[in-house]
Amino acid sequence: MKALFLTNEYPPNVYGGAGVHVDYLSRELAKSMPVEVRCFGDQKLEEGNLSVSGFGLDASGFTCPKPLRSVFGAVRRCTDFNTTQIDADIVHCHTWYSHFGGILAKINYGLPLVITVHSLEPLRPWKREQLAGGYDFSVWLEKTALEMADAVIAVSGGTKADVERLFKVHPDRLHVIYNGIDLEEYRKTDSTAALIKYGIDPGKPFLLFVGRITRQKGIIHLVRAIEYMEPGFQIVLCAGAPDTPEIGAEMKDAVEKMQTTRPGIIWIAEMVDKKTVRELYSHAAVFCCPSIYEPFGIINLEAMACETAVVATAVGGIKEVVSDGETGFLVPIDQMEESPFEPRDPDKFARSLAARVNQLITNPELCEKFGRAGRKRAEEKFGWAAIAQETKALYERLLASKEHQ
Repeated sequence: MKALFLTNEYPPNVYGGAGVHVDYLSRELAKSMPVEVRCFGDQKLEEGNLSVSGFGLDASGFTCPKPLRSVFGAVRRCTDFNTTQIDADIVHCHTWYSHFGGILAKINYGLPLVITVHSLEPLRPWKREQLAGGYDFSVWLEKTALEMADAVIAVSGGTKADVERLFKVHPDRLHVIYNGIDLEEYRKTDSTAALIKYGIDPGKPFLLFVGRITRQKGIIHLVRAIEYMEPGFQIVLCAGAPDTPEIGAEMKDAVEKMQTTRPGIIWIAEMVDKKTVRELYSHAAVFCCPSIYEPFGIINLEAMACETAVVATAVGGIKEVVSDGETGFLVPIDQMEESPFEPRDPDKFARSLAARVNQLITNPELCEKFGRAGRKRAEEKFGWAAIAQETKALYERLLASKEHQ
């Protein structure tokens, strides 16, 4: 049995949780079966059962509006995925960018189609800022692919409920397999080289955010919450890759405004490597995830594995990762009905975030207690070996079902 992964992201071109998922799942599955990854980029890897091929894009002749170039580029690469001979038994897609490739492989090659849902387009309306009319295409493509897939994997129970509510996917085809973490790679480290590099004082506690600058991650709400936080601790915002120039400028203005009234705000305006982020997690007193939409929230799991207490929004899959009052605190968010991905009262939300951060960061003993419990929960629930085993078993059931048709 050979699996073909189709994906936008694959190392070193990883900017979100989907790319992290594909990286670890493909390597873990390759320990027991052949896995081929076709991705966007120029990657090339042959390592035992794992082969990786990046597919480039010449967009020099594109004259369409700039927001549409990534959309048409995705369709072109998905076509290229298929014009290159496929010899796999099953095709497994990750994010809407690869869905057209999965549809082509299912129809033209007769392969069972598996899709892992890392996020859902109808729940990310701010993507219109980035894709313009291409957002309507991504919504249509995702719906089409999910409703014709042989199996849909939701990365959390919350995501499964969203799929059930938004799409016509037969219950027998919908499964929950959690996201996971490499427990050897993500563990507490004593090294402080990254802290020194970015001007963080290892002798003083700090609050940490890690993530992209996007509406989904709620970073602007966290910055606005700073004015309600207790003095005396550092705030480290490891935030890069803005979705649009507009939100990048909004972030810059918000941070600079806070920096004029509070010392110790450090903005690392780039996506850092794993070694660096592991050091940041390990030495943070508190990690904050203020997401307004999060199907799973792997960053919380990374922080927990590094024994760091978490303050996170009580949305989506986060509620299944962070145990409230045990590994951190969950902050409820009252979202607007007409715009469900914005707080009804932004100031109240900011104050609630700050209150939980203050409660933890002024209580080092509680931080340590939550940190130890977080590591234990990560070890018990979210190892990649078990996740790969569940995924492989699903493949086997699909292929057995196909043989009996």
